Amino acid sequence: MSFTRRHMLAATGMAVATAPFALRPVAAQEAGRIVVVGGGFGGGTVARLLAGAGHDVTLVEKNARFSTCPFSNTVLGGLNPMEAITFSLDGIAATGARIVQGEAVGVDGQSLMLASGEALPFDRLVLSPGIDLRFDAISGYDEAAAEIMPHAWKAGPQTELLRSQLEAMPDGGTVAICPPANPFRCPPGPYERASLIAHYLKAEKPNSKILILDAKDGFSKRDLFEEAWATLYPGMIEWVPFSLGGNVTSVDPAAMTITTDFDSYEVDVANIIPPQRAAAIAQAVGVADETGWCPVDGVTFESTLMPGIHVLGDASLAGAMPKSGFSANAQGKVVAAAIDAMLRGEDPQSPKYINTCYSLAGPDYGFTVAGTYEVTGGEIVSIDGTGGTSPLGAGEDVHAAEADYARAWYETVTRQIWG
Repeated sequence: MSFTRRHMLAATGMAVATAPFALRPVAAQEAGRIVVVGGGFGGGTVARLLAGAGHDVTLVEKNARFSTCPFSNTVLGGLNPMEAITFSLDGIAATGARIVQGEAVGVDGQSLMLASGEALPFDRLVLSPGIDLRFDAISGYDEAAAEIMPHAWKAGPQTELLRSQLEAMPDGGTVAICPPANPFRCPPGPYERASLIAHYLKAEKPNSKILILDAKDGFSKRDLFEEAWATLYPGMIEWVPFSLGGNVTSVDPAAMTITTDFDSYEVDVANIIPPQRAAAIAQAVGVADETGWCPVDGVTFESTLMPGIHVLGDASLAGAMPKSGFSANAQGKVVAAAIDAMLRGEDPQSPKYINTCYSLAGPDYGFTVAGTYEVTGGEIVSIDGTGGTSPLGAGEDVHAAEADYARAWYETVTRQIWG
């Protein structure tokens, strides 16, 4: 695919994701009670749209402010402060949604139960709770170990901890990044993380090294990342795939050692990203299957296991769609429209989806993968002949433009949800 065609697809994807979107006002007799769990890219979108249309919406979020995983790598690379990726829920409240800071723990009949004991009745329940980390998957790695070897795969204190460790590391140190096998949140994320940490180290600690110990033999946009590493950070980043011993089997936080199938490594900073599953509320409610993720209908994102409950974003099994902020935002618009139609007594329309995933290898070096999807037999599948990635061998001006597109998407979509 030529750059021109791919560039047009990415631009179209940005337009679809960020164009103004609103539901028509609902009549009082058609308004429903909707409870939404999770104030991120998916849940925040659903809550804002349905409340704006006049539905009775309650949004449950654990945190008073929401920090985004997209662009959290820019904090690790020193390009942004934590405040730049942290947002108040006041903008969602301004649309009429009730905001409840609390933890959802289960469902009793037609009510969502909170850890506080409060019951929130609903006509439709929307779960966009994100992920939980499987601390049982790597020997020696648990929540206590994560305070020494941070995962930073949920943005917030873990992001700040990993950044502080990078700042404290001596020049000449080794940073290990250990991604899991698929599926997991944001497939290109660990490799963007390696890139932006390398940007920081190149400027401040140029004798340091980044070691990627991977549970896979390939990764999203691999050719583009490796081209960027050779151009920007020659000799600084080493990727060890599964077949060459990259799979992490155990860690020792006290000794700062990582053991793989073939070897053992002593490092200065360890970013351990364990396998994942849908967050605990999805498990408690019964919308997750044996994979740990939540199967859904591709048109409405209604659970195939529990009718009346919609699951979207990273927690869902969304067919060919990747787990990304862009995907969750697009799914949020579809879910809001589907629920609105159901409450009005109408049939939801079969949607088409798009995902455009931007990656930054440096402040002015970006590239993209884009895909479009449709629903066939209830499953979300890729549309043949669409999608693509940035080309290899592109010039500096192309990479700079892609980096600008990434920043523009983030600024627009965050303002659209939380602004």
